[in-house]
Amino acid sequence: MDTALKTESTSKPFLRDPAEITPWSETCGAIRCLIEESDLAAAEVHHVKIQDAKLHYHKKTDEIYYVIDGEGKLILDDEEMAVKKGAVVYIPRGVKHKAVGNLTVLTVCIPRGVLDDVHEVE
Repeated sequence: MDTALKTESTSKPFLRDPAEITPWSETCGAIRCLIEESDLAAAEVHHVKIQDAKLHYHKKTDEIYYVIDGEGKLILDDEEMAVKKGAVVYIPRGVKHKAVGNLTVLTVCIPRGVLDDVHEVE
Protein backbone atom coordinates (compact mmCIF):
# COMPACT_ATOMS: atom_id res chain seq x y z
CA MET A 1 0.00 0.00 0.00
CA ASP A 2 1.39 3.40 -0.99
CA THR A 3 1.26 5.67 2.09
CA ALA A 4 3.11 8.60 0.52
CA LEU A 5 1.32 11.93 0.73
CA LYS A 6 -0.01 12.82 -2.69
CA THR A 7 -0.19 16.50 -3.45
CA GLU A 8 -0.84 18.55 -6.52
CA SER A 9 1.22 21.63 -7.24
CA THR A 10 -0.72 24.90 -7.24
CA SER A 11 2.12 27.06 -8.46
CA LYS A 12 5.15 26.93 -10.73
CA PRO A 13 8.72 27.67 -9.61
CA PHE A 14 9.83 31.27 -10.02
CA LEU A 15 12.56 33.71 -9.01
CA ARG A 16 11.84 37.16 -7.66
CA ASP A 17 14.55 39.75 -6.88
CA PRO A 18 13.65 42.15 -4.00
CA ALA A 19 15.63 44.91 -5.76
CA GLU A 20 13.14 44.77 -8.64
CA ILE A 21 10.08 45.22 -6.41
CA THR A 22 8.99 48.73 -5.40
CA PRO A 23 8.26 48.79 -1.66
CA TRP A 24 5.03 50.23 -0.31
CA SER A 25 3.96 51.20 3.21
CA GLU A 26 1.83 48.93 5.36
CA THR A 27 1.29 48.19 9.07
CA CYS A 28 4.90 47.15 9.77
CA GLY A 29 6.81 49.46 7.43
CA ALA A 30 8.12 49.31 3.87
CA ILE A 31 7.13 45.95 2.39
CA ARG A 32 8.18 44.08 -0.73
CA CYS A 33 5.99 41.06 -1.46
CA LEU A 34 8.37 38.37 -2.71
CA ILE A 35 5.76 35.62 -2.78
CA GLU A 36 2.22 36.96 -2.72
CA GLU A 37 -1.24 35.46 -2.43
CA SER A 38 -1.80 35.50 -6.19
CA ASP A 39 1.25 33.24 -6.67
CA LEU A 40 -0.81 30.38 -5.16
CA ALA A 41 2.10 29.12 -3.05
CA ALA A 42 1.49 27.56 0.38
CA ALA A 43 2.74 30.73 2.11
CA GLU A 44 3.51 34.38 1.46
CA VAL A 45 7.00 35.80 1.91
CA HIS A 46 7.61 39.51 2.52
CA HIS A 47 10.81 41.55 2.79
CA VAL A 48 10.04 44.28 5.36
CA LYS A 49 12.07 47.29 6.50
CA ILE A 50 10.49 48.10 9.87
CA GLN A 51 9.25 51.71 10.04
CA ASP A 52 6.70 53.01 12.57
CA ALA A 53 5.16 49.54 12.99
CA LYS A 54 1.69 49.42 14.57
CA LEU A 55 0.55 46.85 17.09
CA HIS A 56 -1.62 44.32 15.24
CA TYR A 57 -2.66 40.68 15.08
CA HIS A 58 -3.88 38.12 12.55
CA LYS A 59 -6.93 35.90 13.06
CA LYS A 60 -6.00 33.26 10.49
CA THR A 61 -2.27 33.68 9.81
CA ASP A 62 0.86 32.50 11.62
CA GLU A 63 4.08 34.41 10.92
CA ILE A 64 7.75 33.56 11.09
CA TYR A 65 10.16 36.50 11.27
CA TYR A 66 13.77 36.02 10.18
CA VAL A 67 15.88 39.10 11.00
CA ILE A 68 18.00 39.80 7.93
CA ASP A 69 19.69 42.86 9.37
CA GLY A 70 19.70 45.18 12.35
CA GLU A 71 18.58 44.87 15.94
CA GLY A 72 15.59 45.89 17.99
CA LYS A 73 12.74 44.20 19.79
CA LEU A 74 9.48 42.45 19.14
CA ILE A 75 6.48 43.12 21.31
CA LEU A 76 4.44 39.92 21.56
CA ASP A 77 1.26 40.44 23.60
CA ASP A 78 2.68 41.63 26.97
CA GLU A 79 6.23 40.36 26.39
CA GLU A 80 9.22 42.16 24.85
CA MET A 81 11.87 40.10 23.09
CA ALA A 82 15.25 41.49 21.98
CA VAL A 83 16.17 40.41 18.45
CA LYS A 84 19.18 40.87 16.20
CA LYS A 85 20.49 39.71 12.83
CA GLY A 86 19.99 35.96 12.42
CA ALA A 87 17.13 35.61 14.93
CA VAL A 88 14.04 33.62 14.00
CA VAL A 89 10.75 34.24 15.82
CA TYR A 90 7.48 32.31 15.46
CA ILE A 91 4.31 34.39 16.00
CA PRO A 92 1.11 32.31 16.20
CA ARG A 93 -2.18 33.74 14.97
CA GLY A 94 -3.97 35.84 17.59
CA VAL A 95 -0.79 37.21 19.21
CA LYS A 96 -0.69 41.03 19.19
CA HIS A 97 2.71 42.05 17.89
CA LYS A 98 4.91 44.77 16.47
CA ALA A 99 8.60 45.22 15.74
CA VAL A 100 10.57 48.19 17.03
CA GLY A 101 14.05 49.30 16.03
CA ASN A 102 16.33 49.27 13.04
CA LEU A 103 15.24 45.93 11.58
CA THR A 104 14.91 44.33 8.18
CA VAL A 105 12.99 41.07 8.32
CA LEU A 106 11.91 38.31 6.00
CA THR A 107 8.38 37.37 7.03
CA VAL A 108 6.87 34.00 6.13
CA CYS A 109 3.07 34.06 6.45
CA ILE A 110 1.11 30.79 6.61
CA PRO A 111 -1.41 30.35 5.10
CA ARG A 112 -1.37 32.93 2.31
CA GLY A 113 -3.81 35.84 2.50
CA VAL A 114 -2.18 37.77 5.35
CA LEU A 115 -2.72 41.21 3.80
CA ASP A 116 -6.48 40.69 4.21
CA ASP A 117 -5.94 39.47 7.78
CA VAL A 118 -4.29 42.50 9.45
CA HIS A 119 -6.17 43.84 12.49
CA GLU A 120 -4.57 46.99 13.91
CA VAL A 121 -4.81 47.58 17.66
CA GLU A 122 -3.14 51.03 17.68
